[in-house]
Amino acid sequence: MSSDILDDLHRVVLDLNFEDAEDLAKKSIEEGIDPLQSAEALTKGIREIGEGFAKGDLFLPDLVLASKVLQRALPVIQAEIKRQGKKTHSRGKVVIGTVFGDMHSIGKQMVATLLLSSSYEVIDLGVNVKSSVFVEAVKKYNSDILAMSALLTTTAYEQKNIIKDLVSKGMRDKVKIIVGGAPINQEFADSIGADGYAPTAPLAVTLVNKLLGLD
Repeated sequence: MSSDILDDLHRVVLDLNFEDAEDLAKKSIEEGIDPLQSAEALTKGIREIGEGFAKGDLFLPDLVLASKVLQRALPVIQAEIKRQGKKTHSRGKVVIGTVFGDMHSIGKQMVATLLLSSSYEVIDLGVNVKSSVFVEAVKKYNSDILAMSALLTTTAYEQKNIIKDLVSKGMRDKVKIIVGGAPINQEFADSIGADGYAPTAPLAVTLVNKLLGLD
């Protein structure tokens, strides 16, 4: 029975079936399946989705739907992992979000999904995130990476403001910062004091690996 449910959790990601994802996650808990195994079944599916995207076999809508599956199923599993006091293996913690004044989420979701598929713990703050929320999350989660997205020219400089706030709080040297989004380039990233810039979601994962010495 347990192997069937684990197979279903794996398959729900590959099938991009976000409608059944949460119910299936709850069922795995009701059946007493180790939540670490359930989490691995989900992330295995995401890894395969990420590989398909990198090869060009899958496309942006597939990645967006896969991220929806994780957003519905993984919090249920993670809550059970925490309740049982189990420890998970993670390559590092990444706080990610779209800056204040910007409601775009697709690029951020792509990066978050691929980071999850690469065994990173991802704290997704969502969109329209204020500087104070970014700063508090970096402190609360003791994150290794802060990833900020801005899709509008008018919101790009909010990334600079967030870095300034981290400096003023004495936290800048405690976290690596990467930035991305349509109006962002390497020159801009350098000018605001970011540690790196990635033009695509797969390259964002490569950059995170490099910054943490894991490439």
